[in-house]
Amino acid sequence: MKTIYTILLIIISPFSLLQASIKSCYAIFDADTLKIGNTLIERKFLWNAGNLQTYSITDKTNNQIWYNQKNIADFFVPKETEAATNGRWSVRDVESSIVSLHKEVVIEYSIGRLDVKRVYRIYPDCPAIAIDTYLKGSTPGTWSVHQKDLSSLKHIETLNILTQKDEIPVLDQISFSGKHWHIQSVEFFDITDYYNTLVRPVECLAYNENTCRGNLLFFNNLNLDKGLFFLKEAPCSGVQLAYPGADFITSPGGIKTIGLGLYPSDLRFDEWTKAYSIVTGVYAGGELERLVALRKYQKKVRSQQSSRDDMIMLNTWGDRGDLNRLTESFCLQEIEKCAKLGITHFQLDYGWSDGKDPGSYKNVYKNPFFWTPDKNLYPNGLKPLVDKGRELGVEICLFINPSFEYSYNDWEKDANSIINLYKTYGIRTYKIDGVLLTNKLSETRFRMMLDKILSETNNEVVFNLDVTAGQRGGYFYFNEYGNAFLENRYTDWGNYYPFWTLRNLWMLSKFVPAEKLQIEFLNKWRNQEKYGSDPFAPINYSFDYLFAITMSAQPLAWFDATGLPDDAFKIKKMISQYKDVQANFHKGIILPVGSEPSGKAWTGFQSIQGNEGYLLVYREYTPTNQGRIKTYLKENAEVEFVPLIGEGRRFKTRVSPEGEITLSLSHENSFVMYKYKIK
Repeated sequence: MKTIYTILLIIISPFSLLQASIKSCYAIFDADTLKIGNTLIERKFLWNAGNLQTYSITDKTNNQIWYNQKNIADFFVPKETEAATNGRWSVRDVESSIVSLHKEVVIEYSIGRLDVKRVYRIYPDCPAIAIDTYLKGSTPGTWSVHQKDLSSLKHIETLNILTQKDEIPVLDQISFSGKHWHIQSVEFFDITDYYNTLVRPVECLAYNENTCRGNLLFFNNLNLDKGLFFLKEAPCSGVQLAYPGADFITSPGGIKTIGLGLYPSDLRFDEWTKAYSIVTGVYAGGELERLVALRKYQKKVRSQQSSRDDMIMLNTWGDRGDLNRLTESFCLQEIEKCAKLGITHFQLDYGWSDGKDPGSYKNVYKNPFFWTPDKNLYPNGLKPLVDKGRELGVEICLFINPSFEYSYNDWEKDANSIINLYKTYGIRTYKIDGVLLTNKLSETRFRMMLDKILSETNNEVVFNLDVTAGQRGGYFYFNEYGNAFLENRYTDWGNYYPFWTLRNLWMLSKFVPAEKLQIEFLNKWRNQEKYGSDPFAPINYSFDYLFAITMSAQPLAWFDATGLPDDAFKIKKMISQYKDVQANFHKGIILPVGSEPSGKAWTGFQSIQGNEGYLLVYREYTPTNQGRIKTYLKENAEVEFVPLIGEGRRFKTRVSPEGEITLSLSHENSFVMYKYKIK
């Protein structure tokens, strides 16, 4: 019997061009099948009373239909034996100043006492479909996983030894035909105060059931040279909630996404609890094609508005200065120096507020003025700073550490503190630090805090979400709220090395949009004695070069501007040149090129924008004046390069069959940004 369904269509955008674009996204229910898609991808389901079962995934660009080989529902809940009931669906168009215009297909159904809501997000010109899952009610399972020891099992070829069907919930699953599948899983690491290698790719061939860790998995059919990617929108694997030990279970043709990020004990009867999300995309070809497919989706999650999201920020924590220095007089001098450098945002880190409780942040609101300016430091409040900033074109920003006590029980008070600061001073950019999302309630309340702030500030507030310690969102969670503050590095402790910073950005940028990361450059003249004769010490690089390392991302001046020597302010010319291209550079798909930074490599980034773009190249501490850089330019293409920033000459060249070009830089530790055009 066909299920009765409704369609709810909400038109938000007033622009006819955008409406024409959203019309390419669709949801069609016909003869007990549901199709969700756009001009690039379609996923077809059997209705199954709302508990959808994938029939096929179509890659429209490459004329490939992937048929599901198993007759099972996509979403699996252990120990739920009843059939789905009360299935219904609706469609809505969604857009805001933060979220790109897209269509959401909302599926709701019940299994026993468990209510399930699956929201399918589909964006124009995007070869991927995302699924957000929400649960409500109760379920008999525990979802507790105990990994089996492979060495103790016999007849391993015939046993589903890793699936543990009675224990592991499955967020999404599909099985294709074919035996020859290449897998690349990519695990990510935040807690950057501890880790200094943040990406770990693993490659293998599908064989029996096995597990893969990581937020990202590429699944490529070797016979067809076509494939799919699976992106788990969750914190990094090592800090996920209710983690079953892996993110994917693979087999020849088969992918299961596991780890919902919650236990049955986290569920409530009166409120939806959000699980982690999964995104499935399609591609054909090589590495470039799959990375472009992934990035097309990632750029939809948050609309990049240059006037709001692009920044060259100075933060007061980098020089580890005495907190008592953060007076009104000091800050006014810093703002003047920021303008002299070309800095666009000045951020007061820890120490500016009346409350000072470094570490615990317990009983915060016993002091009702905790997140108000310290009257001893700012007798006139922050208004003189904001006024001076507006006069000089420098936006004032702040640090906030929400109170994590009792699973963020004070989330509304924290939200109101930021809302009041925004309404009082117009301050819209906040570094969110000290986050500890140790359980689902903490995570839920933390998200509620961010949502409340945006709702009551007309989506004007931007968050710099610190990922340096604790259980936080990582690189694929909370992406709609702002950018990620990547790492703390200090000359005071001798752990700032420019090539380390470049390497972390270079490795992440293959899979994470570089423009969503804040990357630091420091005062290279400080603490020289801590580095001795180390050839990779900061003093051995020009200040321009240190800034150039950050240009693919959001540059972060991690020092006191008043502590710089006069020589440092010559950088303003270069920063001005960068401002002219920053927005357009970030519009492209930015990918790493050349060799992995090692301190002695030719390396860089390419911003791809069709037949043109930008190429940013670094010659590290290497004796050769010429470098051969492997790029994502098409083989045998004739390309013209025009230098914009740094050292370099205008030239034309033909790309080698391997995608390489040769260019020159006259001295060690130098760089150039080119604008290129394919002829």
